[in-house]
Amino acid sequence: GEPGGLGGVVSTISSSRSPLQPPDSDDGEPFTTYFDSKIPIPEDETHSCFSFRKLWAFTGPGFLMSIAYLDPGNIESDLQSGAVAGFKLLWVLLLATIIGLLLQRLAARLGVVTGLHLAEVCHRQYQKFPRIILWLMVELAIIGSDMQEVIGSAIAINLLSVGKIPLWGGVLITIADTFVFLFLDKYGLRKLEAFFGLLITIMALTFGYEYITVKPNQEKLLQGLFIPYCRDCGTPQLEQAVGIVGAVIMPHNMYLHSALVKSRQVNRADKREVREANKYFFIESCIALFVSFIINIFVVTVFAEAFFDKTNADVV
Repeated sequence: GEPGGLGGVVSTISSSRSPLQPPDSDDGEPFTTYFDSKIPIPEDETHSCFSFRKLWAFTGPGFLMSIAYLDPGNIESDLQSGAVAGFKLLWVLLLATIIGLLLQRLAARLGVVTGLHLAEVCHRQYQKFPRIILWLMVELAIIGSDMQEVIGSAIAINLLSVGKIPLWGGVLITIADTFVFLFLDKYGLRKLEAFFGLLITIMALTFGYEYITVKPNQEKLLQGLFIPYCRDCGTPQLEQAVGIVGAVIMPHNMYLHSALVKSRQVNRADKREVREANKYFFIESCIALFVSFIINIFVVTVFAEAFFDKTNADVV
């Protein structure tokens, strides 16, 4: 068994009086969102240990979650890391991504096994005061993350428009596109997942093209990835390392991922289905975060090659 782990949670939710028991579907809730959508999982008649059809059915939540690893705050952190520390902090990015994957794995397993997302579990397991503290901490994390994202988007729009759109205009455009994404709710979760998958593909192609064009030093890239050391680093590099960890590992993403996995039809009373769902969600998360990691590598190495330890005259 798994005392104290997910096995304990499974045995707990089997009780009809369990505080983790999700509410019945006919509880008269006034509204629903795409988090309540249920996407069917195809049956595998061959009963093989792996099915691409099932992987495709489970694909979506991980890529939606991985957007948080590619938001403007992350891109801004990447380019600053490359310009300030060169290739030296790539190992920090790798380690932060691995830790993020483990945390996302736990969040997804929580949603699959209990049928509840992280916020619902916290609501059922904690008293009022700890719940308020958790809420305030998450709100602060969201505000801190949004500040980077909004400012980063405004700077990007300003640069792409060659200064024709001021920073305040970029902020307004960023606010407007947030509501556009919210309106995608009416088209269903599967189309929303496909849309964000398209955005990730565009980012991979564009940043990949820059990587091929700039041709960063491959030896320095491998050293930066696998040698956890930062030679001749000072306070700016240390601050940037902390910024990388903060940009990659975001608390509110755990709440999001644990809710997104509820969108697949999984019979929680069937241990085989639960194990299968956990397996495919983990595979999908690995693929999604690997793609996001490669994109982040593209950005860091391009700016490291172009701007690290160079004067304005060298850049021009």
